[in-house]
Amino acid sequence: MSPAIPAGAWLAAVNLLARWLERRERLDALLDTLPAGLAGAERARCQHLVFGVVRHFGRLESELGRLIVHPPRFSTRAVLFVAGFELIEAKGTPEADGLTAKIVHHAVEQTKTLASPAEARLVNAVVRKLVVALAGPAPATGKAATAAALADYFSHPEWLVTRWLREFGADATRSLLEWNQQPAKVYARWRATGEEVPAMLKPTQWAGFFEVESGKWTKVEPLLKSGKLYLQDPGTRLAVEMLAPRAGETVLDVCAAPGGKSLLIADTMKALAAGPAGIDAAAAAPAGKVVGMDLPGARIDRLKENLARANGVDVALVQADVLAEPVMALREHALPESFSAVLIDVPCSNTGVMRHRADVKWRLQEGDFKKHPKQQLALLHAAARLVAPGGRLVYSTCSIDAAENERVVTEFFNSRAGGPFKLETSVQSFPWVTGHDGAAAFLLRRN
Repeated sequence: MSPAIPAGAWLAAVNLLARWLERRERLDALLDTLPAGLAGAERARCQHLVFGVVRHFGRLESELGRLIVHPPRFSTRAVLFVAGFELIEAKGTPEADGLTAKIVHHAVEQTKTLASPAEARLVNAVVRKLVVALAGPAPATGKAATAAALADYFSHPEWLVTRWLREFGADATRSLLEWNQQPAKVYARWRATGEEVPAMLKPTQWAGFFEVESGKWTKVEPLLKSGKLYLQDPGTRLAVEMLAPRAGETVLDVCAAPGGKSLLIADTMKALAAGPAGIDAAAAAPAGKVVGMDLPGARIDRLKENLARANGVDVALVQADVLAEPVMALREHALPESFSAVLIDVPCSNTGVMRHRADVKWRLQEGDFKKHPKQQLALLHAAARLVAPGGRLVYSTCSIDAAENERVVTEFFNSRAGGPFKLETSVQSFPWVTGHDGAAAFLLRRN
C-alpha cells in the first residue's frame, strides 16, 4: 500500500461514497458524519478523495459504464470510483507509472477485505482498463468542442454546459468547467485587528483575506475557535463592500444564515468606529447594530454562533419569514420597521461556488432556473419594503447566471415596487476571471 494513501482515510472515503452513490445525500451533511477519531491529515485526505470523486463523477460513471455490464454492490462501486479519481489525479505527474501500479494494487487488496474474491478480481480487471480509458485527451478547444464532449470530460450535466455555452460562449465556458474541476482553495479572514497575522497564513490580493495552505489545520483550528480567524471566500466581500455599512447605523441582513456576511458587516462597522487610531471597542459605544433575519431551522444555530462573535457591535437575531410578516417579528424584538441599509443574499443555484460545493451540479435541475428567479424576485420585493427613504438595498447571489441576477433586478424595476428605487451600481464575479467564488451584487437606493 502506498504511504500516501492512509488506510483510514481511504476506507472512510469509500464508506461515505457508497452512501452517496446509493442515496445522493448532500456532501456537507455526509462529511459531518465522519468519525471524530479521523483527524488531521487523514481527515483531510478523506475529504479530498470524496470531493474528487464527486467532482469527476460524470466522467468516471461514463467510463465505468462502458467497462461493467452489471454494476456491483455500492461499496465495490465506491472502490472503483476512488481508484478512478486517483488515476485522474496521478495523470501527468512524474511518478505516474509507479502511482498507477500502487493504485491498482491498493484497490484490489482493500476490496478483498470489503467484498468477495470475485469482486476483487473484478476491481483488478476494471481498474487496469480504467488506466487506459482515463488517459484520453481533453476535448478540442473553442467552438469545435461540443456540449456533449465537454460535459463528459469535465463531468457536468450536458444541459448545464449547453446553457453556459449559450450564455458565456465557448472559451469562457471551458474556463469555467476547468475552474470547477480544480480542488477549492481555503480562504479565511483575519479578525484580530491589531494583532500580527500568523506567518502560516498566505496573503492574497484581497485585503484582510488569506489563503490557508494544506497541512496547517492543527494551527488554524485554535484560531477559528477563538474567533480570530473566520473561514470565508473573498467573493463574499463584494455584497458587503457595495452595501458600505457605516458606523452607528442599524443594518438588516435578510436571509442571513449561516452569518458570514453578518459578521463581516459587524467587523466593518467596528473598524470604522475605531478609526485610524484603533480605539478599544470595549471602551467605546457600540459601533452600530446588525439584525440577522432568517427562517427557523437547522442553520439558525450557525447564525447565532456567528452573531455572538460580533464584538463591539449590538446584534439581534430575528427568526421570521420575510415573505410573511417580518414587521410583526421586528416589533416583537423592539426593532425598527425600516432600515437605512438592507442586504438580501438570496438562495440560488450556487453556480458560482461549484468549486466548493462539488455536488451542486448533480442536484441542479433545468427547472430550477425558473423556480429560483420567482422566489428571488419575491424576496427582493419583501426586502424592499423594509428599506427606509434614502436607504440602500443590496441584492446579491452566489450565481453567475443572468436569470438569477440581471433579469431578477430588471423584473423588479418593471414592477410598481421598483418605482421608488434606482440602480446605482452592480458587480459580477466570474470565478475564472476573479480567482475566487462567483457572485453578483446590485446596489439599489430608495429615492
